[in-house]
Order: sequence, then C-alpha cells, then structure tokens
Amino acid sequence: MQRLFSTFARGWPGVGLLLLRVAAGSSLIAPSILVLRNTPTFGTGFFQLFIATAGLLLITGLWTPVVATLMALAELWRIISRHGDPASEILLCTLALAIALLGPGAWSIDARLFGWKRIEIDTRKNKQ
Repeated sequence: MQRLFSTFARGWPGVGLLLLRVAAGSSLIAPSILVLRNTPTFGTGFFQLFIATAGLLLITGLWTPVVATLMALAELWRIISRHGDPASEILLCTLALAIALLGPGAWSIDARLFGWKRIEIDTRKNKQ
C-alpha cells in the first residue's frame, strides 16, 4: 500500500482528503440504505450492500485505492446503464478517481497500517 503513495498527507491537505472520503462514502451509503429498506431482489440487494460497504471502507480509509477504484467503476457502470440525468454519478465517479489518485491522507486506517514508520538506531559506541 505504501508504494502507491509517496506520502500520507498531513495538516490541511490531510483534512481535505478526509472530507473528500467522508463526502464520497456518505453519498454511497445513504442511497444504498434507502434501496435496502424497500425489500429489493437478491441481485439488487447484494449490489447495494457492496456499495454501502465500499462507502464505509472509504470513510474509514481502509484499502482506499482499491475501494476508490471499485467505486469509480461502479459509478461508471451506473452512468452507462441508466437513463436520465447522470450528474450525481459523474460527480461520485470524479471524487472516486481523485481519491484513488491522491490516497487516503494521514487520518485513515491505511496511514496507521501502511504509513511511514520511524526507526531510531542507537549509534553510541559506549552502551551502558
């Protein structure tokens, strides 16, 4: 995971990435819960459960590049398969691509699991 990103952004850029993840994840979870409440068919229910799980993983920042890529592909599929106004799907697809390219940021589970670790080596010759 660390090879995908040069750094895990800290400070205000990290806050911006956190806000992007929360906005995209909650935009996935809310409609999925509404569809799941209306007793969907097995295929629809499974897809909506997958989307809601992806949104939760995106909010927490776990497996962010993989989840964001899957989210972008799912939204692209929604754009192609639906008729009508695809504005929200285009926005979510763009957010997902941005998150996949930028990474999760410092405030994520990915940063805790795969972030840079600091190892201090004692170079003193006279150890007591």
